[in-house]
Amino acid sequence: MTPRIVVLSAPSGGGKTTIAKALRERFPDRFGFSVSATTRKPRAGEQNSVDYYFWDRASFEKGLKAGKFLEHAEYAGELYGTLRDEVEKVLKSGRHVVLDIEVEGARQVRTHYAPPRSVSIFILPTEPKVLIERLLARKSESAEQLRKRIDRAKYELQQATQFDRWIRNDVLDDAVDEVVKAVDEDGGFRRDKGDLKWLDTYGSELQLQAQHVWDELHHQKG
Repeated sequence: MTPRIVVLSAPSGGGKTTIAKALRERFPDRFGFSVSATTRKPRAGEQNSVDYYFWDRASFEKGLKAGKFLEHAEYAGELYGTLRDEVEKVLKSGRHVVLDIEVEGARQVRTHYAPPRSVSIFILPTEPKVLIERLLARKSESAEQLRKRIDRAKYELQQATQFDRWIRNDVLDDAVDEVVKAVDEDGGFRRDKGDLKWLDTYGSELQLQAQHVWDELHHQKG
């Protein structure tokens, strides 16, 4: 097995973090995780150096100047980045490196590790309403936060055509199996016209579903 960098990207609620965790738990001898650094505060249950390295902004920017990051991006006002040392550590162990990152970071990784050294995978549930339901299930999204995430998701959908694979995350076990298959194969675009048509309508349907939620939230406030 030739170790590769496995890039998982998705809009918030797409399930990339859950899939990344499942890969590590089910195939610990094949997949390792590169712990990223971020300036955001830890969420409930998150541990420093396990889920993320939680750095202050000054430390993160110092790391950027020192060339410590393979990729980085700013999302919702916070910085996120993949440390080069973390990636090399996993590759040297003979395992694939799983990166759970944003679309800008995925683009940077492809520049440094072109296929087949990397495989980039874009993840979405088949139905846009599922994406919104997952965000609402967090119970941490205000109407304004939800609006920003939906706007961001529409932008990320536009970037999806740059990825090697698209995987529909409706059933976790099936999605994990599809990621494993994608990693075991050579890189390349494996899509048909049906996939492109589906993606074209996804953004508009997502907007309609979100509008229903916003209207309901505003009605409850009134």
